[in-house]
Amino acid sequence: MSKKNRPDQQGYVYSTDPNFSYEHESNEEETLPPAKQQLYVRLDTKQRAGKAVTVVERFVGKTDDLEELGKKLKSHCGTGGSVKDGIALVQGDQREKIKAFLLKLGYKVKG
Repeated sequence: MSKKNRPDQQGYVYSTDPNFSYEHESNEEETLPPAKQQLYVRLDTKQRAGKAVTVVERFVGKTDDLEELGKKLKSHCGTGGSVKDGIALVQGDQREKIKAFLLKLGYKVKG
């Protein structure tokens, strides 16, 4: 499929109506305070060539806030990582460090 015929996020491809316009919806929710968030921390090695990655999931809020949290986690652990698709990834088995750090920040942690 060529780039010009790809549907957008709402599924629209093309409209013959000259007055047609659609509203862009924002799927981002307001960021909940840390005390109201339940984060899950787990270790993952799937599709990573056997390398361990600590995953922090179920963050409720804006992407910018998750990226800021991911940056804090990477800095605290002294490793690399990334934030994508609503989850924060930190290289290596850093579960205990991350759990302690998140609890210190006021988050509820499971996993």
